[in-house]
Amino acid sequence: MLPSGHPDFSRVVPCQCNQGESEEERLSRLQRDAGDLGLELLRNMSFENFDRRRANLPKEQQENLERAFRLARDFAESLDGWLVLQGPTGCGKTHLAAAIANYQLQKGKPVFFKVVPDLLDHLRSTFTPESKVTYDELFERVKKAPLLILDDFGKQASTPWAQEKLYQVINYRYNARLSTVITTRLSLEDIELEISSRMIDPKVSTVFGIIAPDFRGDHTATEMGKRHRGSRTG
Repeated sequence: MLPSGHPDFSRVVPCQCNQGESEEERLSRLQRDAGDLGLELLRNMSFENFDRRRANLPKEQQENLERAFRLARDFAESLDGWLVLQGPTGCGKTHLAAAIANYQLQKGKPVFFKVVPDLLDHLRSTFTPESKVTYDELFERVKKAPLLILDDFGKQASTPWAQEKLYQVINYRYNARLSTVITTRLSLEDIELEISSRMIDPKVSTVFGIIAPDFRGDHTATEMGKRHRGSRTG
């Protein structure tokens, strides 16, 4: 607590307990606190290794994927408002969301990334005696994270409790204008109106639909082609 005339008044400064951290230690701590970004696959997703020039795609899909990439990269740099990425399984929306998160982590900024069904399971688990974190602690962390990324929104079981919790998170962040990224396979018409109305508010959110097909099919086809050619020449 400092008087208003003090030069450090209202200025954010590092906690003394973290001032001795190396950059590597700081990044490791941020990753531990970042939810699912501790998983190896997500941790390694970046803008640099996002395949946005899939030569086998029609021009319209190539241009769509390039625009999605630029939107995500611009959002990572500005963290202005919300970004909602829609599209089928495997189109690249999770990769772009994770790339945004990892970009911020590399800058030393806190992020919380969670697959929505896992988030709800985690919240439920806080009511068990074995839980190391209370429900209030986790829920406040989700609601107030400087950058929250909700992956696979809509895949969760549609129970009244789940809808209530998600509405509370979305509504709080909407009112507080906190940076948020949401990925979903659903159309906005299939999401509850009280939630989707906040996602589509143009004053806050950018909604973008990715129309590229599952990129894993590209890799499977390529590998099958290689094996086929190899069997012919072997």
